Amino acid sequence: MVMKICIILIFVGVVVGVGIYTRQHAKSVDGFILGGRNVGPWLSAFAFGTSYFSAVIFVGYAGQFGWKYGLAAFWIGIGNAILGSLLAWWVLGPRTREMTQRLKATTMPEFFGKRYKSKALRIVSAAIIFVFLIPYTASVYNGLSRLFGMAFGLPYEACVIGMALVTCIYVVLGGYMATVLNDFIQGIIMLVGIIAVIAAVLAGQGGFSEAIISLSQIPAEGTDLQGAFVSMFGPDLLNLLGVVVLTSLGTWGLPQMITKFYAIKTGPAIKQGAIISTIFAAVVAGGSYFLGGFGRLFGDEISYAANGTPIYDSIIPTMLSGLPDILLGIVVVLVLSASMSTLSSLVLTSSSTLTLDLIKGNIVKEMGERKQITWMRGLIVVFVLISAAIALVQYNSTITFIAQLMGISWGALAGAFLGPFFWGLFSGKISKASVWVSFILGVGLTTSNMFIGFIASPINCGAIAMLLSLAVVPLVSLFTPKVPFDVKPPRTEGAIDREYVSELKGSASEL
Repeated sequence: MVMKICIILIFVGVVVGVGIYTRQHAKSVDGFILGGRNVGPWLSAFAFGTSYFSAVIFVGYAGQFGWKYGLAAFWIGIGNAILGSLLAWWVLGPRTREMTQRLKATTMPEFFGKRYKSKALRIVSAAIIFVFLIPYTASVYNGLSRLFGMAFGLPYEACVIGMALVTCIYVVLGGYMATVLNDFIQGIIMLVGIIAVIAAVLAGQGGFSEAIISLSQIPAEGTDLQGAFVSMFGPDLLNLLGVVVLTSLGTWGLPQMITKFYAIKTGPAIKQGAIISTIFAAVVAGGSYFLGGFGRLFGDEISYAANGTPIYDSIIPTMLSGLPDILLGIVVVLVLSASMSTLSSLVLTSSSTLTLDLIKGNIVKEMGERKQITWMRGLIVVFVLISAAIALVQYNSTITFIAQLMGISWGALAGAFLGPFFWGLFSGKISKASVWVSFILGVGLTTSNMFIGFIASPINCGAIAMLLSLAVVPLVSLFTPKVPFDVKPPRTEGAIDREYVSELKGSASEL
C-alpha cells in the first residue's frame, strides 16, 4: 500500500509541477488554448493519442467489446490506428493547420462562423459542444471507481474529487502547454503500462498459447461458429464494424481532437506526428482491446447484473486483480493518466469554446485578451466541478439518462460536425444550408434514437450519423446557394511553386 501511494504522489507532483513550469506560455489567448501554434510533433501526437483513449476505452470499451467479439475486438484498435489516427493526420492535419491559421480561428465554432460567414452557425455549434462534451467529460471518471476501490479501498467520491482537483490545477496554470506536456508524460506511462499488463495477464493464464486454447473452447451465444472468440472476425461482424467506424471516424469531427492540428508546427511536424500517433494508437488501443478479448476466461469471477448480463466495467478490473502490487500501482497510474489527459483536453475545449464563441461579443461585448483568459480559467473550474458532480450523482443514483447521453456524445458531435468541417476544408462550393442540415441530422438522429430506439445499437446509430453527415453536405450544397470561398492556400510573394520543384527534381534525376 505504501508503494502504491508513493507512486500516486510522485505522479501528482509531476503533473502539478508541469503546470507551474508552463504557466509562462499561458499569457495570451493563442498561447493558453493553442500553445502559440508552435507545438512539436511528439507532444502533438501524444496529446492526440491521450485525448483519444481514456479510461472509458481501457476499462469500459475494452471489457465490453472484448467480451462480445473476443480477439476480433483487436480490429477496433487497428481501425483506431489507421483510420482514426494515420489517415486523420494525413488528410486533415495539413489543411486544418493552414486554413485555421488563415482564418485566424482558434476553435471549431469559430472556424464554422468564419468559413461559412455565419454568426448563428458559430453560436449553435458552440452550444452543441457544450451540451455533449459535459456528459462525456463526466464519463471519464467512471473507469476509476473499480480500479481505485480494488487497489486502495478508496471510495469513488474521493477518487473523483482528487482527479478533478489535480487536473483543474495544472490546466488553469499552464493551459494548452501544460496539457500537452503532461499528455506526453502520461502517454509514456500508458505505453509501458499496457504492455506490462498484457504480459502479466497472459502469464497468469499459462501463456499466450494456453490462453488461446482456453478461449477457443468457450461457445458464443446465438451462433454455431466453433471457436468464435478466437476467429478473425468474431461472432458478430456487422456490429463490430459499427464500433470500428464510430471509434475511428469519430476523431475526424470531434473538436477536442481537431484542435491538435490547429496548434502543431508547420513543415514536416505533421508527417512525423502522424507516424508517432499511429504507433501510439496501435499499442494503446490495440493492446487494450486485445487484452479485453480474453475477458471470457474470467467469466466465473466478474460481476453480473440481476438479469444475468455481465457488468462490463467489472471485466478489466477483475482481470487485473491478481497482479503484483507494483504492477497494480502502475495500472492505476495508467488509468489515472488516461482519464486526466482526456479530461484536461475536454474542459479546455469546452471553456475556450464557451468563452470565445458564446460569451465574447454576445453576452460580454468588450472582452480584452486578459479578460478572455480569466474567463477561460474560471470556466475550466466550473466545467470540472459540473462534470465531477454529474459523475457523483450518476454513481449514487439510478439515473440512466446521463449514461446514455455519454454513449451518444461521440455520434452526436461527429455526426453534426464531420461533414461541414471536412468539406469546408477541401471544397469552396459548400452551402450554409447543408451545414444546418448536418447539425440537425447528427444531433437529431442520435438523441431521438436514445428515446425511441429505432436503431438497436447506439454505436451503429452514431456511425450512421457520421456517414450521413459526409454524404448530405455535398448533396444539399448542389441545390442550395453556396458560400464562395477559396480553399487553396494563397501564394505569398517569393514562394516557390511545388510543381516547379517537382519538375526540377525530375530534371535532376534525368541528369
